[in-house]
Formats: sequence, C-alpha cells, structure tokens
Amino acid sequence: MPARKVAIVGGGIGGLAAALALQKKGIEVSVYERSPELVEIGAGLNLTPNALKAFRYLGVENEAVRLGFQAEYQFIRSWRSGREIARQKRVDVAHHFGANYLTIHRADLQMIFARALKEGVLHLGAACTGVGTDGVPAVAHFEGGGEIEADVIVGADGIHSAVRASLFGPDAPRYTGCVCWRGLVPVDALKDHPLARQMTAWWGPHGHVVHYPVRKGELINFVAHYDSETWTTESWTQECDRSELMATYARWHPSLQQLFASSERYYKWALFDREPLDAWGKGPVTLLGDAAHPMLPYLAQGAGMATEDGCVLAECLVGIDDAEQALRTYERLRMPRTRRAQLGSRQRAKENHMPSAWGRFKRDLTLAIRSRFASDNTPHQGAWLYEYDVARIKP
Repeated sequence: MPARKVAIVGGGIGGLAAALALQKKGIEVSVYERSPELVEIGAGLNLTPNALKAFRYLGVENEAVRLGFQAEYQFIRSWRSGREIARQKRVDVAHHFGANYLTIHRADLQMIFARALKEGVLHLGAACTGVGTDGVPAVAHFEGGGEIEADVIVGADGIHSAVRASLFGPDAPRYTGCVCWRGLVPVDALKDHPLARQMTAWWGPHGHVVHYPVRKGELINFVAHYDSETWTTESWTQECDRSELMATYARWHPSLQQLFASSERYYKWALFDREPLDAWGKGPVTLLGDAAHPMLPYLAQGAGMATEDGCVLAECLVGIDDAEQALRTYERLRMPRTRRAQLGSRQRAKENHMPSAWGRFKRDLTLAIRSRFASDNTPHQGAWLYEYDVARIKP
C-alpha cells in the first residue's frame, strides 16, 4: 500500500530534514521528539558541499548560509608550531562541487528545519519506547502508554535508538578511545587573535583541535579531541572544568591556549560509534541518520548524511504503491555510501592522531603535495563525498 502517513521518531537534524522532504512531496508526516522542547545545544557543525546541496533540495540553503559562516580558506596546521600543512580556498570548492562549505550552530540549523514545517507536524515530549513491525499499519509505543499508527515509521532517534533496538535487538555502541571538549567563544573576546575567523584544524600526537566561526561569525566554536581510555561518559551536555582541557593541551600552540581560555563554559564527552548494519529495516519500519549509521566526526558527515537520508527517503516514497518496497529501495541506495563514510571516519581518526613524529612528517608531506598537485585536492580526498547531489538521485 502507498505511504499515506509517515511517523518519524526523533526531532534532530535528520528527523526534521526527513519531515521537511516528505512534506514537500505532499506526504502526511508527523515527528515525535522525546525532549519537551528543542534545546539549544552549544555545538557547531561543519557542513560540506553535499550537505548544502541537500539543503538546496529542501529549500533552506539560503537561510542556512545567512545564519552560518563561510570562511575564505580551510587550513590544516601543525599542533605545536602552527606551521601551515595545507590550505584550500573555498571558492574553488564551490566551483568544483556546486556548493560551498558552511559552519553553523546546530541549534540554528535545527530551528531552520523546524520553522519550515507545517503547524502540528512536530510533537514534543513524546519518548518512543519501541515499535511493532509485524502488521500494517506499523505501531510506535511511547512512555506513558500512548501509541500511534502509521503506514511507515522512521527511526531517527540517534545512536541509542529505541527503534533500532526493536528491529535488531539491543547492542552497545563502541567506545572509540577518544574524548572531546568543546566550547563557544564570542569573537569580540578574540579581537587580537590572528586565527579567530579562520576555519582551522590542528593535528598533533594523539589528538587534534578544530575551530571555526558560527552564527554569522559572532561565535567561535572549538572542539578538542584526544585519545583517552579514562572517560566514557557520552553526554553532550555535561559541563566540566577548564583545567583538564588546558593541562591536556599545555604543549600545543599558544593561540589555542588563548582560544580555550576565552570560553565561559566547557563540555566534555566520549566518542562512540557502531559497526555498519547489514540491514536498516523490516516491513514498514526503517532507520535514518545516527540510528542507522552513527559515525565519527572526522569527515564532517554526520549531519549531512542524515539530511541526505531524509531527501532520498522522500524520493523513494513519493508516488510508490508499495511502501515496504520503497523503504528497501531507500536502504539499498543509501547503505553503501553511509558505510563508506562510517569506515572512512574511523580511518581518518587514526591519521589525525598519529603519535609518531616520523609518521606525522610523512602524512603532512603527502597532504601538502596532494593539496597542490592532485586532481582531488580536497584535504581528505573527499570528492566522492562532495560530488553527491540528492537532486540527482532517482529511485
């Protein structure tokens, strides 16, 4: 039967993007988010050209660019000396891939998607506990005993997805051995900072740091990654003291020390991912975003891949009489790409955190040569990622 009604579990970036894509295709959709409100998580997102082309498909690219920031260059620097390893001019990226990079506050992007939805689509304070996949329509169950029925249910409820557990049973995510700190700094607090408005990645032994402007360039978002087996708490909202961050990066470049010291709040969390799945769905139920393919941030693809998922899902469902067949088509189209991104992000983590000085020298030399002479001169050989355009994907 056709998908007359779609229910999405999870109101994050992927869930809202999917709802917007389905809405644009004229399919009735509802989103059920466990949080009582869309809370502003103080985190930045680094979005690559494929993500912006997905925003274009959704009709929100201009608004995202207006609220975000597009740096002129992307730099990669050595952790201690600040030596420039490589740079990429963003105008060249737009020329080659049909869209630019964008850095944006996560809350800003979430609100762009939410505001574009029709009234009554988003339901807050609805915590899904599981789904039934045997019958049609499918059923989602919620805390407090409530339930809803839909022709299709999409689990977009993150790495600890209740929908995924209903489909395939519980399994624990994999701790990656990396801990992160993040913070936001008003750009006015860094008036004399030479790197304040740059988008820069610093690579060093056992860790790396990225920082870039968000919110029209008014704030600088930084995320500091370091190999550690001593912290396994995953929460993005757990505050921590500045002292541990400063001690961990005490030998790194003074510009980073100044940047870190200028934040008022600091958050710490551990990085987890999961093994790629062999299947995403059963019957009228499927997965999307981190529920399907949680990945490390080292290729900057988490939010972009989730948005792509939502766009392709809508293309597969529109005008199709057999909703279950449409879901299997969606999964077949998306799984090879997301699997490659998951595994590629793991590999990039190893290269970014290389402990050997000789290994870092060889890596940096290779990157410098590649960025200047190779046909794919993106920092991470990312043409296969950036060339993708959801508008060209036809089931």
